[in-house]
Amino acid sequence: MGTKYKMMTPGPVQVPESVRVARSRITPNADLDPDFFDEYKETCELISQLLHTKNETLILSGEGILGLEAACASMTEPGDKVLVLDNGIYGKGFADFVTMYGGNVEMYTVDDKNEIDVDALDAYLKDHHDFKYATVVHCDTPSGMLNDIHKICPLLKSYGIMTVTDSVSGMFGNEVDVDKAQIDLLCGGSQKAVSAPPGLTFVTLSQCAKDAMENRKTPIASFYCNLTIFKDYYKNQWFPYTMPSSDIYGLKQAMENIRDDENIIKRHAQIANATRKAVQSAGLKLHLESGFSDTVTVFDVPEGITDRQILDTMLKEHQVMLAGSFDTLAGKVIRIGHMGANANVNDMLVTMNALEETLKALGWNQAEGMLEEFRKNL
Repeated sequence: MGTKYKMMTPGPVQVPESVRVARSRITPNADLDPDFFDEYKETCELISQLLHTKNETLILSGEGILGLEAACASMTEPGDKVLVLDNGIYGKGFADFVTMYGGNVEMYTVDDKNEIDVDALDAYLKDHHDFKYATVVHCDTPSGMLNDIHKICPLLKSYGIMTVTDSVSGMFGNEVDVDKAQIDLLCGGSQKAVSAPPGLTFVTLSQCAKDAMENRKTPIASFYCNLTIFKDYYKNQWFPYTMPSSDIYGLKQAMENIRDDENIIKRHAQIANATRKAVQSAGLKLHLESGFSDTVTVFDVPEGITDRQILDTMLKEHQVMLAGSFDTLAGKVIRIGHMGANANVNDMLVTMNALEETLKALGWNQAEGMLEEFRKNL
């Protein structure tokens, strides 16, 4: 049986039937079956193609956080100076992974209501650029912040700084062009706009990143988070650990769905714009001032109502699941996930209607007309 609610959260998202069917294929011996090595490699190459790069992609068995930690574990040696760009909860969180593996973190902390100002970052880098790599968050899901990686990462590269970029909840809802952005190590995940179940992460590696990993003076302090253990996996027909074949079959189908969806970026932009306009028409305050991602809309909980009242009423009375947030934003905001399979007009009409009715039931009468405002701006 499926869930009894519509899951309009910013990940995990709804999973298309085609992906569920692909996951039901007969399970091979993923350690020995030559055909499965082909499937894995083909899926990796498709991901690279969709991200506009010839850089190698690797799929790892673990949720998106694994990719972030593996990136830092593989790139960081004790004493390395690493710049952490911080304008959100996930941005700040990168510091934990860097220090865990012995790196020395320098925080570049700026306003968490606005996207990173590239000119201000450039001015900072003129006197602060002695870093091995920098961490960059494309979409900071807790707040819905979108940073312009196509300007930030080339700027860092111009100062000789490699980049580790988290686009787990950004890619395929917002543009990601790895080569244009000159990203050295890009992290993605299965359960966001990719629209597959949670459980897989994937990383795309430049030659510069590979060289940094292979020319280390100290060994990587992990096995599972060591990206170099995949070297020559296809040539040797050997994986470092048993791959979850059903998950990868589903991921491949999800990527084929993305490949065949010519309007995916445009549709995300249209739905995101209509959602933000509808939210503002209801007298609600968008949490951010700039840097709005097209995968998630975040608004402040209105005065006199709690986040739990909104979330519980949406779920119990309308069978629509939205999300609150966590850390410094716990109890303060509501998040609508319109990424991947969620980014369709019919489900968003249901969601907007449910949110309008919920807010009115909780005494927020300004919500009247919210659904029509959404329709008008499509």
